[in-house]
Amino acid sequence: MAVSVLLVFLGVGGGAFSQNRSSLEKEKAKIEKEIKKLNKDLSSVRADKKLTTKQLNALNKKIKEREKLIQNINSQLGIINQEISVTQDSIRQLKLQIDSMKNEYAKIIRALYRERIHLTRLNLIYDSKDFNNRYLHRKYFREYSKYRKYQAGLINEKEVRLRDVSMTLELQRSEQAGFLAQEQANKKQLNTEKKQKEQSIKGYDKKAQDLQAQLKQKEKQARQLQQQIQRMINEEIRKAQEAKKKQQASNAGKGGKTGGTTTTTTSSNSLSLTPQEEALSKDFQSNKGKLPWPVEKASVLREYGVYTHPSGGKVMNNGLEIQTSVGGSVRSVFQGEVSKVFTGPNQLKVVMVRHGDYITVYTDLDNVTVKEGNKVATKQKLGTVHTNDEGKAEFNFQIWKVNECQNPRNWLAK
Repeated sequence: MAVSVLLVFLGVGGGAFSQNRSSLEKEKAKIEKEIKKLNKDLSSVRADKKLTTKQLNALNKKIKEREKLIQNINSQLGIINQEISVTQDSIRQLKLQIDSMKNEYAKIIRALYRERIHLTRLNLIYDSKDFNNRYLHRKYFREYSKYRKYQAGLINEKEVRLRDVSMTLELQRSEQAGFLAQEQANKKQLNTEKKQKEQSIKGYDKKAQDLQAQLKQKEKQARQLQQQIQRMINEEIRKAQEAKKKQQASNAGKGGKTGGTTTTTTSSNSLSLTPQEEALSKDFQSNKGKLPWPVEKASVLREYGVYTHPSGGKVMNNGLEIQTSVGGSVRSVFQGEVSKVFTGPNQLKVVMVRHGDYITVYTDLDNVTVKEGNKVATKQKLGTVHTNDEGKAEFNFQIWKVNECQNPRNWLAK
């Protein structure tokens, strides 16, 4: 009876275990698929060393999925351990039943052996006194013999059941060993991934510090370049003012007569211009909003005006920060004269072109093709935009009227 109850328990409990195991197996397969996808994502991210944030996020997600997988395996191990416990109880009960049946069977055999002498046919015929009693005894003996055979059959069935349950136990233990191995492997992998995360964080922090230092250096160079441009423009104004004074002194010496060449009187916001320069200045002014862009393909990265630098400081952008195609040529936006070609603090060339009162500035150039004093035409090549360490061709374009910077957006064609 105990075995029957136990087997009923095994049947009901086993169904519940099977249902839980099935659900956990589906969840396990889903987690393993997600980890496989994350491994693929991490491989592509590691190929690009600049994507450290994505790498860190992918590692964090992978670690969480790995922890979920270990938890899933532990849950399945818990179910297997319960199944093993139930199976072991079943084996113990079956062994007890078999031992009890064998003891009972042994008693029957001993009883039959003792009575075999008294149950011969001759004894039953000649012993008329106890004939009826012997007959009943023999009939009982037959029933007892049948019971012996029945008992032997039960023992055989129980032993077959015991072998089956023992085999089930072996399979469960084998499965348990497999899950334990998976758990150990995943724990080892989890430790490796956590170390990778620590290394990524250290590397990320180091890169962040390096980037911050680079940004500060670029900010410093931008300020220095702007100061350099401002000095160059002031130098242009100073030269123009000296030329104006000399011309005025020369005119005074000649009694106010200038001969064939005269200079136009200018305000404090104007250079000393010859008639030709004044005409060029007016021509430049009349093309406001229609000037060609300094490169054929342009993408504005930063507009004119004050902005917050990534390092935290406030910076005035006196022009447009423009990105173009790698190897792209910079061209003059209007006819004029190259007034300055110099090297900036970042060791890249800067070209300034004067158009009467106006000056256009082109920074971050390689392979400059013009010299100071050269006359240039509209769209004439001045040089090639430098390609930086990030593989981008970027430069700054500015427009000045004497010593006042202008917003290039107002001057360039829409």
